[in-house]
Amino acid sequence: MNILILGSGGREHAITWKLAQSSRPLTLFVAPGNPGTEAAAVNLAVDPLDFQAVRTAIIANGIDMVIVGPEAPLAEGIADYIENDPALKSVAVIGPRQQGAMLESSKDFAKGFMIRHGIPTAAYGTFTASDEDKAIGFMRGLTPPYVLKADGLAAGKGVLIIDDFNMAVNELRAMLGGRFGKAGNKVVIEEYLKGIEMSAFVITDGLSYRILPEAKDYKRIGEGDSGKNTGGMGAVSPVPFATPEFLAKVETRIIRPTVEGLRAEGIDYRGFIFFGLMNVSGEPYVIEYNARLGDPETEVILPRIDGDLCDLLEGVARRDLAGRSIAISEETAVTVMLVSGGYPDSYRKGFEIGGTENVKGSILFHAGTALSDGRLVTSGGRVIAVTSMGVTMEEALSKSYTSAALISYEGMNYRRDIGFDLKKYTG
Repeated sequence: MNILILGSGGREHAITWKLAQSSRPLTLFVAPGNPGTEAAAVNLAVDPLDFQAVRTAIIANGIDMVIVGPEAPLAEGIADYIENDPALKSVAVIGPRQQGAMLESSKDFAKGFMIRHGIPTAAYGTFTASDEDKAIGFMRGLTPPYVLKADGLAAGKGVLIIDDFNMAVNELRAMLGGRFGKAGNKVVIEEYLKGIEMSAFVITDGLSYRILPEAKDYKRIGEGDSGKNTGGMGAVSPVPFATPEFLAKVETRIIRPTVEGLRAEGIDYRGFIFFGLMNVSGEPYVIEYNARLGDPETEVILPRIDGDLCDLLEGVARRDLAGRSIAISEETAVTVMLVSGGYPDSYRKGFEIGGTENVKGSILFHAGTALSDGRLVTSGGRVIAVTSMGVTMEEALSKSYTSAALISYEGMNYRRDIGFDLKKYTG
C-alpha cells in the first residue's frame, strides 16, 4: 500500500514513524515532510494547500491512502476534493470532509453542535461587529476571567483569557476589527470553566470508533504555566487524574454523542477527532474540538499504541472499524518540546542543531528542522519533540530531560517542568 501523509511537523513525523513499524508492505510519502520523516519515507516538495499539486502527487506515486495531518487543508476541503475527483475515486482519505472539519474551523458551529446533542460545554454567545453592544452586555453577566475565541482558524492564537473587563472589551473590539482577519468576523464569548485540562482522541469510520490514549499538553511558554500561549511545549500520556470513572463519563457524555450526532446530521466523518476537555470537579466539559490529531499530543499517544496503526486506518477506509481492536501500553510517554529563542514571538532560523546523534533511549520527532548544506538546522518555532517511554512518569521524564540536555543550538529553550503538576496524582 502506498500512503501519503500531508504535513511537515512533529505530528506527521510521529505518524510516519508509527506506520513504518507496520508488518504490512507500505511505501510512505510525506508532503512536504521534514528531515525526520525522510528516514522512513519519501519527502515530496508539495504544499498540502495546493490541491492540484497534491492530486498530481497522488497519481504519480500510485497513492492508495491520504492521511491529512494539519487542520488547514481539512478546513479548505481537501477530503471533498479527493473524493469528488473521478481519477482519485479509489483513494482513501483519513480526515473529514469540509462540513465535518467545521467542528474545528468554526467555534460557533462546534458550540451549536454540542448544544444540539446535549454535550456538556461552557455557556456561550456568538457575536459579530454589528452586535458589539450585545457582546459587551453578555460579558457583563459573566464572572471573570473572560474567554474570547475567534470563530475561525487563527493558527492557535485566536483564544484569549482575560481577567480585566475593560481589557476584555478592548480585545473584543480588536478581534471584531480584524486582528485575526476573517477568523475573527465572529467572536465566541464563553463562560470560564475552572478545572484542569486534558485531551481525548478517537478514530472513527463514521459508524463506530476506537478510543486512543488520552494526553495532557502544556501550552504556556514558561514554567508554572506562565507567559504566552504556544503551539505546545510538551505532553504526557496517560493522564494520572483521568480515572476510569472520569474516562467513562467522557465516553458516554461526549465521545459517543459526538460520533452519533455527526451521523444524525448526515455528516460523513472519517478520521480523527480531538476533544479538548476540562475536568471540573470530576465532571468533563468540552472546550474545543479538533478535526485531526493534536501536536505535540500525537508524539505521546502514538508510541503508546501497541500494534499496527495501519490496521485501524484500513478499518476507517473500509468502514469496518468495529471489527478492529486497539491495544494500549500501560507505560507513560512524555514529550519535551525544544523551541527557538524568542518563540512564540519572532525568532531566527537556520541555527545548526548539534548532539542529536548522542541521544539514546528517546525518540526525536522533528517539528521545525531543515537541511542546509547537509547540516541539520532550525526552521521553525517548535524544533524537536523529545519523547521517551517509561514504566513511570518519573522515568519517562528523566529520559526526556537527559536527552534534551544533549542537544544544542543557538537560542534553544524548553520548559523544565513538564508533568511536574501531575506528580501529586501519581502517588
